[in-house]
Amino acid sequence: MDTFDRLILNAIQTNNRLTAEALSKQVSLSPDACRKRLARLRSQGYVDADIAVLNPEKLGRGLMLIVEVSLQSERPSDIDRFRRRMSEAPEVMQCYYVTGNADFIVILTARDMADFEAFTRAHFFDEENIARFRTSVVMNRVKAGFSLPVLEDGAT
Repeated sequence: MDTFDRLILNAIQTNNRLTAEALSKQVSLSPDACRKRLARLRSQGYVDADIAVLNPEKLGRGLMLIVEVSLQSERPSDIDRFRRRMSEAPEVMQCYYVTGNADFIVILTARDMADFEAFTRAHFFDEENIARFRTSVVMNRVKAGFSLPVLEDGAT
């Protein structure tokens, strides 16, 4: 990975719909070179996904919650079952298996508190392996995104 690759990765993190022509102006390479490099970076796994970040308020899902979930049993099959359930729940935006005070951090969206309560009943209270969960309601999205710093020193 060289400086041009890093510039390309930085540019597409902000706007992954840039044409090769627009990208070439930002990174000072020809459009064809940008296309080839971006295809290579994608094939090498540097790009996990090309997604659109939607506005939750516009979709009537303005309530965002961060939930710390602790399991009673941490057997691999129990962990895998919880991972699967969270992966399949459309309300869950992100889910992380973590160390520390909880086993999982779940970031999810709901229409309102009644909608969140229905989610907790279906996914937490009805799950016998949930020891406890603690919820924080997001008051304001200060920063939301998936951009990563792409370092210049050779490390990525």
